[in-house]
Amino acid sequence: MTLPKHIARVFLLMALVAALLGWTAKNTAILFADGLRYIDQARRLDTGPTLDGLFRSIDHPAYPLAIAGMHRVLGGSTPIDWQHAGQAASILAGILLVIPLYLVAAEMFGGSAAWLAVVFSFLVPLTGHVFSDTLSESLFLLFFTMGVWTSLRFLREGTFGWLPPTVGFAALAYWVRPEGLLLPAAMVATLGIIPLMSATRLHWPRWWAAVAFLVIGPACLIAPIIASKGGLSTKPAVGRVLGTAPKSASLAVERQRPLDPDQSTAKTYLQATRAMAFAVRDAVTIPLLPLALLGLIFSWPPGERSRPWVFLATVMIAWALAMIRLHATSGYCTPRHSMILAFPLIASAAFGLIRLMGMVSIPGTWVGRDDGRYTAGPLIWGLIFAGLVSYYRADLSAPVNDRFLGYRGAADYLESNVPEGERVVDLTGWSLYYSGRKGYTFGNLIEAMGDRSLSRVVVREAHLKGPWEYCQQVRQLIGDRAPVATYPEVPTREQDKVLVFDWSEGGKRTAQAPAAGPRQ
Repeated sequence: MTLPKHIARVFLLMALVAALLGWTAKNTAILFADGLRYIDQARRLDTGPTLDGLFRSIDHPAYPLAIAGMHRVLGGSTPIDWQHAGQAASILAGILLVIPLYLVAAEMFGGSAAWLAVVFSFLVPLTGHVFSDTLSESLFLLFFTMGVWTSLRFLREGTFGWLPPTVGFAALAYWVRPEGLLLPAAMVATLGIIPLMSATRLHWPRWWAAVAFLVIGPACLIAPIIASKGGLSTKPAVGRVLGTAPKSASLAVERQRPLDPDQSTAKTYLQATRAMAFAVRDAVTIPLLPLALLGLIFSWPPGERSRPWVFLATVMIAWALAMIRLHATSGYCTPRHSMILAFPLIASAAFGLIRLMGMVSIPGTWVGRDDGRYTAGPLIWGLIFAGLVSYYRADLSAPVNDRFLGYRGAADYLESNVPEGERVVDLTGWSLYYSGRKGYTFGNLIEAMGDRSLSRVVVREAHLKGPWEYCQQVRQLIGDRAPVATYPEVPTREQDKVLVFDWSEGGKRTAQAPAAGPRQ
């Protein structure tokens, strides 16, 4: 296929992705909780790129800078305006991600599979839900995947000119998330492996120069963050994965379920391995998993792609081990964390489907034609896409984060009933963000007990019943009060019920009539 045709395909795919992500963003019920941190940092950066705003936050600064820049373009000062700025920054990066996804798939599986790999990557619901939210994944994956492509080109051609962009993209990825260091680390590991394989060896002078460049280059570009933070990252989860911080407590808030204190290390890592596998399954989705396996089988032997495959396998294995370690030490591991693993597998699924369709043929007499044999045509491909869209339809059409819509109603209540000088407890911070009120979340809940300015407590039902320590603190805080408002008033089966309790002097022991429902 000629270069102009590839370019035309990429632009068409970018237009389709823009439409999909824009529609998904429009149907977002509430921003994901992690987005609150990014927006808070972006707000501080918007007043001026201070050292505190750039380097002394938990998150790395590139994505908050992108949100702040997008906010300058879009304008506005309300929480919704900042949410839109975060979504716009994420969506723009997601649209641009089409380019490296296409290039990597073309490099590993050929140009004929590249377009389908991109289509599948955005057809799975997880991608649209993450990239249309206020999360940093799309910007991180944009830089990381570009770095993967330049790494593959270097390993295939041996041309030293591909290393500077590899180092540059790795540094940009690190400025978004600390996981960006995986890229040069995997390249160095790959260069350590390929001398053991006669078919993949590089000339030793070139090998030493590449290793030195991949070690020194990233170190120089990420030095400002390391110097300001005193290490690779201040995120607790990164410290737990690297072993520089103790693992989460048995009832820590970040754990998906409580940890048995007497549980053996072997059982902990067995559970973590299962959690990693389920996360990858949910990210790739069940229909594409067998096709991904077929694609890997059809790709063997790798031939001239031996070095690239060693690198890609190194990245995927290292990321899988990091996910296992994350669950073992922090107690959580979600499909969102497996996207680095999922995208190569989805590309493999596209290749596997194309090869499978090329191998399967039917006699012409079955369809009233001559005695020749015919492979899949537009009708068969149309049926395949219709089946996949039907399979994903419910998740694709559902509002993003609809489960937590009740917090928007609680925010409306706070805005109407709570003066700005009074404080509110909301473990998640959602109602505080949307209402513009100050208060207490998971991190400083214990301080709320003695605050005379405390006026309301916002909590969902699950937090009143859970075994975690903060659940006990909430139950102690609420006492025998009855809720004064419930959102949504008639929740669906998938939605959590969010309750508002009056903690003011007049509401300490008296239940009041429920307020009106949330604005939809």
